[in-house]
Amino acid sequence: MAAVLALLSSLLWGTADFGGGLVTRRLPALAVVAWSQAAALVLVGAVALFTGASDAPTGWLPWAVMAGVAGPLGLVLFYTALSTGTMGVVSPIAALGGVVPVVAGLLSGDRPSLLQWLGMAVALGGAVLASGPELSGGTKARAVVLAALAGLCFGVCVYGIARGAESSSVMTLVGMRVVSVGLAVALGLALRTTGGVSRADLPALAAVGLADAGANILFGLAASRDEMVSIVSVLGTLYPVATVLLARYVLGERMLGVQRAGVGVAMAGVVLLAVG
Repeated sequence: MAAVLALLSSLLWGTADFGGGLVTRRLPALAVVAWSQAAALVLVGAVALFTGASDAPTGWLPWAVMAGVAGPLGLVLFYTALSTGTMGVVSPIAALGGVVPVVAGLLSGDRPSLLQWLGMAVALGGAVLASGPELSGGTKARAVVLAALAGLCFGVCVYGIARGAESSSVMTLVGMRVVSVGLAVALGLALRTTGGVSRADLPALAAVGLADAGANILFGLAASRDEMVSIVSVLGTLYPVATVLLARYVLGERMLGVQRAGVGVAMAGVVLLAVG
């Protein structure tokens, strides 16, 4: 069940990235992050009130703060990298952030079987390939550095959610959103980039935030089921596959051969993890 929840979370994360990428074409990245994270906070706050999660032990707090700082920072870095570099280079580099929670999980005691090791390697490789890596030059070094930092932030965020979920998945997400909204608004006000959002933009921004929050909730539930953090994290970080498929079937974008291969490789990795 944890594997299914983690896969569903990657589907929603990929959907949120797809929608966020579209909205960022006309709005500043910080504005997109601030408004979408505010919508996410409303959803997780309602879930917390409905479930009475606020009575949970506070072991989630430091992990929520870590995820709340890393998550929006990663999004801003990722969107900025996309605006200055080639997507076929930026996206695969950011996707490698999935290695971070795997390493952290192993250091904290995870002991996958040989088949699970193989499945994690295959799944992560498939996610990178599905992003559409380009072997040619043309991307500025700044975009590469930003993408690498974004991937690091995404990995730290996923690990923070997983660890916080051991105490309370819902309160981890509430705390994360409070921190992320505050950080995004503060940065936006300091840089004067939260403006320019019209009433017509709000439904799209809310949809991005709700998809992101839904992904967080599903991933938190998956991580709280006493599964290895490394395995659940890999399944949750397959979101590039969903983003690529949405671009293909919603926008009609042509998939490169390497992307089609990446989708298949990622699914093969999922099968190996399930069998292992």
